[in-house]
Amino acid sequence: MTLSVQLTHRQGDFTLDLAFETPPGITVLFGRSGSGKTSIVNAVAGLLTPDAGRIALGDRVLFDRAQGICLPPHRRRIGYVFQEGRLFPHLTVAGNLRFGRHRPAPPRAEFDRVVEMLGIGPLLYRRPQALSGGEKQRVAIGRALLSGPEMILADEPLAALDEARKAEILPYFERLRDDSSVPMLYVSHAAAEVARLATTIVALDAGRLLSQGAASEVLADPRVMPTGVRAMGAVLEAVVVAHHADGLTELDANGLALFLPRVRQAPGRRLRVRIAAQEVILSRTRPEGLSALNILPGTVEDVRAGDGPGAIVSLSTAAGPVLARVTRRSAETLALRPGVPCHAIVKTVAIAPEDVGR
Repeated sequence: MTLSVQLTHRQGDFTLDLAFETPPGITVLFGRSGSGKTSIVNAVAGLLTPDAGRIALGDRVLFDRAQGICLPPHRRRIGYVFQEGRLFPHLTVAGNLRFGRHRPAPPRAEFDRVVEMLGIGPLLYRRPQALSGGEKQRVAIGRALLSGPEMILADEPLAALDEARKAEILPYFERLRDDSSVPMLYVSHAAAEVARLATTIVALDAGRLLSQGAASEVLADPRVMPTGVRAMGAVLEAVVVAHHADGLTELDANGLALFLPRVRQAPGRRLRVRIAAQEVILSRTRPEGLSALNILPGTVEDVRAGDGPGAIVSLSTAAGPVLARVTRRSAETLALRPGVPCHAIVKTVAIAPEDVGR
């Protein structure tokens, strides 16, 4: 089901003015704080009434200022997952899961399927006070799914969690993306999170649309930096080949070998790997005698210098596009320009667990 959004809204000195459509899967609204992400999801949910525009979910018009249509939140059939779980403290987990349906109670099989997918079976008779932050968010996701939604909105659902709890929750969102037919509009300003989850990215800056497209395309575009240059990094797809006795996992990225710290996925599993631009070193010739195991030959596609001493170099490799953040002096010394052969060098330990997902 497609969500179509076209809206204009002014809040003080800030103006939101954009239009986009979301295909199936997880569409991530990506941008720094204050770029308008939460205003968009609140407008879709019916918690904010835009000054102008139109919002439609499939064939259903949720909002149309010109026609005077503005469905109340409870009639939009949208599940909302907030930053905090917002569970009812007087209800058990099972009670929270059954609360707030947009339809009659689903078959027991559907309830059991959602509980199994989110791994919350052992929690059903606990109350929210006895749950960790990650467990509360899993219950909140389950409640949203079991409300019978046509779409789920998730407003930075991992922002309030520490790194360990984020690592716990991310695989469940991946399962929702891959195994659920319900589309999701997901808000984030964390590049690693976006790289792992997004089917489509809508990149925002100051209330305007910067770019929209597949995660691999948008994140590899050196012109798109919604959260700043330090967060830049490309996404490669690779297949797990083997787990080695020295603790490394070998992947095949379209014929190029990648070595990572051991991952849990079995051989044959396709993964996404985010390589941060600041972790990439460039060499005009293939280096020898390095401790770095990942050496990806490619060709320079673009060199984009910033206002300061840095530059972003975009390389085309067999594995996919790779970005490197280097100094302008280095780019000039290496005579980097479009068409020049180059090697991207990445330390194995520079690829963190949060950079790898299904």
